[in-house]
Amino acid sequence: MGRLIFLMILLALARVAWAQNPTDGAPPGAVKPAPAAAFVPLATAAFAQLPFVEMPKLSPDGSHIAGLFAIRGEQRILIMPVLADRSKSVVVAVPDQTEVAWLRWVNDDNIVVGLHALRPVAGENWYISRMLAISRTTGKITKLLWDLNGQNGADLLWTPTDGGNEILVAAQNSIYTGDDYWPAVYRVDVTSGRKRLVLRGRSGVMDWGADHLGRVRTGIGYRDFTTQATLLYRTDGDGTFRSIDRASLRDEEELTVPFLFVPGTDHGYVIKTAPDGRSVVAEVDLASGRDVRTIYAVEGADVDSVALSFDRSRLLGVTTTDRAGSVRWIDPVMAALQKTLDAMSPASRVRIVSYSRNLDKLLVRISTPDNPGLLYFYDATEGTMDRFAAINETIGGKRLSRSRFVQYKARDGLAIEGVLTMPRGRAEKKLPFIVMPHGGPWAHDELTYDYWAQFLAERGYAVLQPNFRGSTGYGAAFEKAGQGQLGFAMQDDLSDGLAWAVAQGIADPKRVCIVGASYGGYAAMWGIAKDPDQYRCAISIAGVSNLRREVNDFGGTFRARLYRDQWQKMTPDFAAVSPIKAVARIKAPLLLIHGRKDVTVDHGQSARMYDAMRDAGKPVEFVSIPLADHYFTREADRLTLLTAIEAFLRKHNPPDGPHLPTPLKSD
Repeated sequence: MGRLIFLMILLALARVAWAQNPTDGAPPGAVKPAPAAAFVPLATAAFAQLPFVEMPKLSPDGSHIAGLFAIRGEQRILIMPVLADRSKSVVVAVPDQTEVAWLRWVNDDNIVVGLHALRPVAGENWYISRMLAISRTTGKITKLLWDLNGQNGADLLWTPTDGGNEILVAAQNSIYTGDDYWPAVYRVDVTSGRKRLVLRGRSGVMDWGADHLGRVRTGIGYRDFTTQATLLYRTDGDGTFRSIDRASLRDEEELTVPFLFVPGTDHGYVIKTAPDGRSVVAEVDLASGRDVRTIYAVEGADVDSVALSFDRSRLLGVTTTDRAGSVRWIDPVMAALQKTLDAMSPASRVRIVSYSRNLDKLLVRISTPDNPGLLYFYDATEGTMDRFAAINETIGGKRLSRSRFVQYKARDGLAIEGVLTMPRGRAEKKLPFIVMPHGGPWAHDELTYDYWAQFLAERGYAVLQPNFRGSTGYGAAFEKAGQGQLGFAMQDDLSDGLAWAVAQGIADPKRVCIVGASYGGYAAMWGIAKDPDQYRCAISIAGVSNLRREVNDFGGTFRARLYRDQWQKMTPDFAAVSPIKAVARIKAPLLLIHGRKDVTVDHGQSARMYDAMRDAGKPVEFVSIPLADHYFTREADRLTLLTAIEAFLRKHNPPDGPHLPTPLKSD
């Protein structure tokens, strides 16, 4: 890269990393609310600004950070020193028409990056996965296993712990059924791309698992015709695999697949369902299938994911589905570090987002629901806390609109929780209102900073983000309550949240719109079809208009029948709850926004809905963004998105009222 480009990057990074500290001597992460008289609304461009970094990962020695950094309005893969001379940074563009799925350090000098894309294969669009290796010392980019001809080539099984350059990867070598279709396991040198076969593919086995020593210990067999899964296991890396567990995935049975192997034993740690229905971490004897002990469980919540040591031989902590927010650290060193950090900023959410192999250097994000937060580098050895960057340079430490959890009852009595964001500078009475359902639908909104909710609140709207039935985060029973209810009770939960806000005197029932993305975009379109007199307008961003088409398009995935069955459990009749089939019932104006480079929801979902609305003489607008992906990872695309949302809402649901400021114009 040329010297001029390096200088431009360094200047951009410097403006963020050494921005003026808004706390003036307060504890790290603490922010002082601006006095009411000083309130000035932020420009749209402030909310469109990309986060300083996403997926940040510390190198094993804690000296460097890798992640997706915002550089000149676009995300780039960047490796940079944490505290040393940043002119030695390495910047790599994300390949066109791909999205970064994950990023991981191999050793102190190299990272590997997983990519996925939607590509035409055999006349259809298929999801393809590939890997890149990047050297922080030379900037060299090495394509790994790109000479293979299969669909999936980025199943990273193991990385070394001794500083070596070889990793274990499972990959297919053909899209056609046969020996090469089933993934083989390769040992791959990340500096040269050279590979050697470790384990040949096995008929029916699509997934392999390795222990912390790099030995392939498990395989998951699967038959899509029956949706039956089988867990294969061997004691060491050279023995014979045998079947130790079976499950009908269609019937929602589970395999006890280990995420950690206890050294020197046949025991493994698994996340499994306890007799009371909670997900817990348990130790099991893999050879016999016998439960040994419960490692971690929490009352009234499920274990959602785990945090492991660098060598993946120890469980450090777990995340749970309750409001704990940060990781619950089991490891005493990490628990003590979290306690120290929490004490530094007790009124904020303090999250350890990455850590070194020795657990002595940490990346820490300190944030609140009304501020995107600050990123710090904590050196436990020195006891020092250095500010690394503001997540949003323009917003800095400003406190925006306050958010809180709210609870209400659905019409059938089910308890629903949501996040309510109230616009700053306005009284909490009969406000213009936005219902904003999340995507997924297997996801949930948390009490964290949300740039869409904050943008809408800054423009004078109260925003409700309901965690409707079928959402994750509230246990298996709540999630299963969504089965058969897509388009029915799941949608009613949104309406019942609005009714609650009206009854509380918060929402003006005559000034309500519904806005959502992905599944939320579907819910926005379906909302104005199912309840045509409830909303003044709707905005669907990358939404699904035709459910039948969606469930039949799984990108060539091996588990297409299983995924189709899962969707069919969500609703008995796709056509009956597809917005494109209900255009005649729609009265409210609809804005459709979709990126042409979306590899998650096809752009045609919005294009066809636009045509159907226009042909029926319904009020509709369509903003098709040529370079936007599903997550709007370009700043220019986010600005187009937010500007279109604001203009549409001001046209169809203007937030007029006392104390409403006039927004600043974007530069």
